Amino acid sequence: MANISANEIKNLVKENLDFAKKIKNYLHEYPELSSKEFETRKFLINECKKLGLEIEEVKNSTGFVAILDTNRQGKTLGLRTDIDALPILENEENLKSKKEVVSKNPGVMHACGHDFHMALALTSAKILSELKDKLNGKFYFIFEEGEETGAGIHAMIESLKNIKFDAIYGNHVDTEIPTGKIAISKGKVYAGCAGVDFDVIGKGGHGSRPDLLISPINALVAIINNLNQTWASGLNPNEIVTLGIGSINAGFASNVIPDKANLKATLRFFEDEVGEKALEKLKDIAEKTANLYGCKVKFNDYTRIVAYPVINDENISEFARISLEEILPNSRVDEDVSFGSESFYGYGKIAPSVFAKIGVKNEEKGCGAGAHTEKFDVDNDGLYYGLACALNFLINFNRKERDDD
Repeated sequence: MANISANEIKNLVKENLDFAKKIKNYLHEYPELSSKEFETRKFLINECKKLGLEIEEVKNSTGFVAILDTNRQGKTLGLRTDIDALPILENEENLKSKKEVVSKNPGVMHACGHDFHMALALTSAKILSELKDKLNGKFYFIFEEGEETGAGIHAMIESLKNIKFDAIYGNHVDTEIPTGKIAISKGKVYAGCAGVDFDVIGKGGHGSRPDLLISPINALVAIINNLNQTWASGLNPNEIVTLGIGSINAGFASNVIPDKANLKATLRFFEDEVGEKALEKLKDIAEKTANLYGCKVKFNDYTRIVAYPVINDENISEFARISLEEILPNSRVDEDVSFGSESFYGYGKIAPSVFAKIGVKNEEKGCGAGAHTEKFDVDNDGLYYGLACALNFLINFNRKERDDD
């Protein structure tokens, strides 16, 4: 296999940067919600077919896989992107000025950088296709449905589970990291997430005679107090588990005691078993406390493990860090682990995987608002660094097998 230098990769990225930015801006203007990415899917598949890639459908999903086969023996590598947007009304302004482009689909916004991720994956596919004669093995470009809701990961993993990947690479923009900097952890990247959604069922009626009723509100208050006490002092301090209560709903009038009260929350954790144990503990506390007040608890479908922690493979991440330093010296930064969650955890279940965080913060341009906010805006110049990092990793790792032989 012919050698492809870091300088050659950087030149190819520069030559294709306008293409990447154009793709990113187009996708930003036409966002679609999780599991409804129909036009996004059509656009991406059409672009992949232009590159001569083979398309594989994913059963019962808007996600799909595009394959570059060099027809030569070698490694099997994956590059994953997510394709959905969020139900957010976009602000035309970022933190400083008017944005370059805004959503043309009111109430839907790429407020988490998935447009950036798709542009990076598609441009990587374009460049690797141009280098096909110098490469070996297969490259899978993974376009995942519904990352924000976790709707697509299980179907995608089911579709890919029998493929013997040597490595799967993923990335996410980060508005806390300056443009030009990239973080690649040696281990923990994102926390796991357990969803919590339950109703406390009592006996409602007129508020003038609470003695004849069973108030689910009183029971829910007691449940919250007991949960707060447990999370303050009842868990192993060496096992990080956070509880964030985001919603409490009960009743509609001052003189009516409702039949039920609802609580919604999330747990965050960094070890699979710890998260599973914490969720069971929460359910046990809720049921026993409600019982003391004469109430019952109904756990809704969201009460489950939504995402497990994203943990980088130690060997693959070290290779990625070295590869990054080779092509972009002094660009690597270390960042604290995030308590947010990501469906990329699924790929770590089927292959050695690595997840990088790409800096897109630029105060002069006003880029730096947090993800999932109306002023979220990424610095498109971050595409250069994200592409260089991903491509150098994939090409170096692709070549590594032949060198080892």
